Amino acid sequence: MKKLQDNLEKKNNNKCKIIFQSGDLTKISDVKKIINSVRKNFKTIDILINNAGIFLSKPILKSDINEFQNIFDVNVKAPFLFCKEFSRDMKEKKWGRIINIGSSSSYQGFSEGTIYCSSKHALLGLSRSLFAELKESKIRVFSISPGSIKTKMGKQDKKQNYKTFLDPKEVAEYIVYSINFDKELVSEEIRLNRFTM
Repeated sequence: MKKLQDNLEKKNNNKCKIIFQSGDLTKISDVKKIINSVRKNFKTIDILINNAGIFLSKPILKSDINEFQNIFDVNVKAPFLFCKEFSRDMKEKKWGRIINIGSSSSYQGFSEGTIYCSSKHALLGLSRSLFAELKESKIRVFSISPGSIKTKMGKQDKKQNYKTFLDPKEVAEYIVYSINFDKELVSEEIRLNRFTM
């Protein structure tokens, strides 16, 4: 992470402050540590991106409650806690962006994806509810649901062809573009898929 921080600072000629705080999102104590680090280093938060996630492909009969708990802790509970904490700043300023990175699995299930798909459906529900709750405070909540992406997590999916997965840079560019609108237009739910002929 330090290497990434250094690269980002060089690209921006040290014009912006970049910090990182590692943590295990299955542990409330680490989630609080991340929140405290943010509070120590920044006055307010304008944009929150919940991007961390855990993937699991396993038959339900071989799945256990610990796997269920860990996936829901990272994919749902941590975003809930970060949204709860940092939406305070946005409500005060009457402006903000919350981006929850879902998945194509937010809308459909797949065989042996019971826990993962359930967590992504839950994240979609969280996003939809927050969109309705926070829009009067001029906070826009986005649910971005891409198909499989070329990441380390994407390589865990052995049932698909990794070569056909989305480019993470292109996904990031699309997100930045989408959240820039500040008038009437909003796309609160965005599904990103590969364009194939």
